[in-house]
Amino acid sequence: MMTAMEIREAIREGKTTAVQVTQDALKRIDEKNGELNAFVEVYADEALAAAEAIDALKAEGKELPRLAGVPVAIKDNMCFIGHATSCGSKMLENYTASYNGTAVQRLIDAGAIIIGRANMDEFAMGSSTETSAFGVTKNPWNTEYVPGGSSGGSVVAVASGMVPLSLGSDTGGSIRQPAALCGVVGMKPSYGHVSRYGLVAMASSLDQIGPFARTVEDAALLLGVIEGKDEMDATSLELEETTIPELLGAGFEGMKIGVAKEFFSEGIDSEVEVRVREAIALMEKNGAEIIEVELSLTQYALPAYYILQPAEASSNLARFDGMRYGDRAAGGLQESYLAARSAGFGTEVKRRIMLGSHILSAGYYDAYYKKALAVRTAIKDEINEVMKKVDIVVTPTAPSVAWKLGEKMNDPLAMYLADIYTVSANIAGTPGISVPCGMAHDLPVGLQFLGGSGDDHKVLAAAHAYEKLTDWPHIAK
Repeated sequence: MMTAMEIREAIREGKTTAVQVTQDALKRIDEKNGELNAFVEVYADEALAAAEAIDALKAEGKELPRLAGVPVAIKDNMCFIGHATSCGSKMLENYTASYNGTAVQRLIDAGAIIIGRANMDEFAMGSSTETSAFGVTKNPWNTEYVPGGSSGGSVVAVASGMVPLSLGSDTGGSIRQPAALCGVVGMKPSYGHVSRYGLVAMASSLDQIGPFARTVEDAALLLGVIEGKDEMDATSLELEETTIPELLGAGFEGMKIGVAKEFFSEGIDSEVEVRVREAIALMEKNGAEIIEVELSLTQYALPAYYILQPAEASSNLARFDGMRYGDRAAGGLQESYLAARSAGFGTEVKRRIMLGSHILSAGYYDAYYKKALAVRTAIKDEINEVMKKVDIVVTPTAPSVAWKLGEKMNDPLAMYLADIYTVSANIAGTPGISVPCGMAHDLPVGLQFLGGSGDDHKVLAAAHAYEKLTDWPHIAK
């Protein structure tokens, strides 16, 4: 299967057509999705119509937009007008979006073929895509294993070769962790780098939309399309420079790379650690200066996250009550609320709503929530100080490879620990990217590059420089 960059150039040069590319993608989806359950819904007719429009532009000799004819999957929490946006939940099973989210609109404007919506953990709460109301998604490397989450459908669509690109959302690692477990590239941009307008909020101060791809160059191509200031999102940023994949040519010569012992502590799989340290050695061999740094406060990132995230989620999900959203249940007001939310939400969502409501209640707000905010500020300050000494920090993306389906479903704490190396970037609002760095236990291992706030170009450049030195497969066989 061609990369997104190759598809784009092949269509521009007349070597293939957007319709042919779309037909090929639909064929692969038809062959693979029944087993993997990456897509909740496929827009076959609309996708072909959009492809025909691209081919018509080409025939008229008009300039083609940046993603012309490239199939893209979107996560099921992004609004696409006239289409269901269910967030993997029965609560929104019958909800149809009345507008396009900014990232989705920018895909359309760039000529991308939005081919379907991808499965996800319910309301993005999960690390394995097992909490979806529409069935589990399976890892294409071994279908007895999880793909990671919450953006499991988006990553599997790319890792299995169904599509070259997809969009996910990352609140605590939900792009980078599944990218690691499925052996593809996944990036969380700096907070505000991509508009959140039209993304169903889970934790508003942590959520960020980002790309999945088979190569760093493709990830940069997709990020360049969706990034930038949006008047519909006050937290979006005016960027000093835009992402241009063709400018990712620099190697490691002169690059300072930080390595923190805190990311190699007890709990990391020994084979995962070996693969990551081999990657660090390869970077050093090719000109990088490896500098030991200290990120001692990152040990508090996961506890802080599981105070801030449930608190924000309990507030954001208050609207899903069977009156404003969801199906209204019978009975009086209180009975109707309870019945609608009890039937509409799954176990993990209920758990986090209850936890968040407790955290924000009188008597506990100061003890938990305010302290977590203080920890967040301290973590951000520490990361920014470290980034004054190095260009990027390199870490494992996840402490282990993928685990078996069902293995951690009855142990939420074990599930939460899957995000232990990724949450710091969300807490601090900084960028991170995961790229494949080999195999352990016959499953992919992820290598994470972290940067300071706004250093998205640095993490892309470092990831691209590493990728050029390797030949890891990007599609499960």
